[in-house]
Amino acid sequence: MAKLKPFIAGAVLALTAPLFISMIQAEDKFITIASTTSTEQSGLFDHLLPGFKAKTGIDVRVVAQGTGQALKTGERGDADVVFVHDTEAEIKFVNAGFGIDRRVVMYNDFVVVGPKNDPASIHGIKDATVALKKIAAMQVPFVSRGDNSGTHNAELRLWKAAGIDVKAVSGRWYRETGSGMGPTLNTAAAMQAYTLADRGTWLSFKNRGDLAIQIEGDPRLFNQYGVMLVNPAKHPHVKQDLGKAFVNWITSAEGQQAIADYKISGEQLFFPNASAGR
Repeated sequence: MAKLKPFIAGAVLALTAPLFISMIQAEDKFITIASTTSTEQSGLFDHLLPGFKAKTGIDVRVVAQGTGQALKTGERGDADVVFVHDTEAEIKFVNAGFGIDRRVVMYNDFVVVGPKNDPASIHGIKDATVALKKIAAMQVPFVSRGDNSGTHNAELRLWKAAGIDVKAVSGRWYRETGSGMGPTLNTAAAMQAYTLADRGTWLSFKNRGDLAIQIEGDPRLFNQYGVMLVNPAKHPHVKQDLGKAFVNWITSAEGQQAIADYKISGEQLFFPNASAGR
């Protein structure tokens, strides 16, 4: 009987080892995506990811950050995929060797929201820089994300185009929250202030208080999103094949249709444009 024990133990190990290995592999079949807060706070990922998993069996763990922080996460190799909205910063990321296979995915636009009584009298102005000049001239409160996100960088470009040095007035009528879009909108609602928001987060935002869209439609407010793999040549642990499966899916006809299908109260939040190229 004693002689049988090693045999039995070996047989049990032989039978259970493949199961154990398959369980480990199943648990490891996930990717980490560093993404802008707008894709999460708008509810887009909750809409998209079940379809991606059903198609591929791959789980997705989302790290929602401002675009600048998301790119830093990719630089450190702490994500497999980066999905953000600052074309200039994305191209620098790729050119520096941190990302590969960048593709455009979708777009929407930014809007300037503010109190319904519109103390700066900017409602309907089609040139966002003219509107910002009026806000600055009247020193009406404006809340900025101040977090190096795609939205924050877009906002800073608008102030620069308007010829306004917001750093010189920071802490006065110009306030920086250092936080995501949702908390910044909450602050703007509480302060009766203006702010720049991506339309997706604005449409999904519930605590609007007395805020309303005041400026929209300026071509400068165009908001492009891009996706790319973190470069496995810099970070060998990056799950290149699984990450590429997501990039391929989100830019495929199926993924693009899923983006187009996402609506709140009948209004489409994002518009797929992967066919536009890189």
